[in-house]
Amino acid sequence: MVRGRVSTQALTGAVIVIIGVLLLLSTTGVYDVGILWRYVPSLFILLGGWALYRSGFRNITGPIILIIIAGTVQLLVLDIITGDVIASWWPVLIVLFGLSLLFGHWRRSRRVPSVATDDFDLIGIFGGSDQRVASTSFRGGSATAVFGGVEVDLREVEVDDPPAVVTATVLFGGVELEVPEDWVVHIDALPIFGAVEDERPRRPSGAEVKAEPDLIVTGFVSFGGISIK
Repeated sequence: MVRGRVSTQALTGAVIVIIGVLLLLSTTGVYDVGILWRYVPSLFILLGGWALYRSGFRNITGPIILIIIAGTVQLLVLDIITGDVIASWWPVLIVLFGLSLLFGHWRRSRRVPSVATDDFDLIGIFGGSDQRVASTSFRGGSATAVFGGVEVDLREVEVDDPPAVVTATVLFGGVELEVPEDWVVHIDALPIFGAVEDERPRRPSGAEVKAEPDLIVTGFVSFGGISIK
């Protein structure tokens, strides 16, 4: 949620709103959206391209898969390609999926460098994205996981004006937050067919508890989960 810039979460929400409005106009008969509906796949191409740009081209495989799938559907809808072409080239998706597994293993085996930032905006679409944040005035961030995962290491940050707020949107994916051991975390996220869990060990009996939380985790989870470690 970087100030002054469009966040990936905001763009994802805008795409969903546009699709919902088109569906509403169609089902109510207010307007014939047939022509507009033909170009809906382009919205997902835009979303994939934005995810590539926002990640600094570190999160590659997932957005590229999204762009290829949406681009293929767009070309098919516009009658630029035929079903026979798709039947010949669909194994490319399997290759890309295998590459995403290899890339994910390589990313887990290397050390993720710390990024000095007061907030973050990460997205994982058909893949993974991770970041280690280092800040003395951390404010929060946003994480979006759609058929993918996002991991954020916050153990090197300090919150000078608590609470920091992290907004997570999860659909068939997961978001993992690693926080300092002594942080007080309040969970306000809404899970629907999903889960939000604080997996840290329980505090010792009689331990002092801060009056104000260090972090508030809010957002929406469906067919996935948010874990705090």
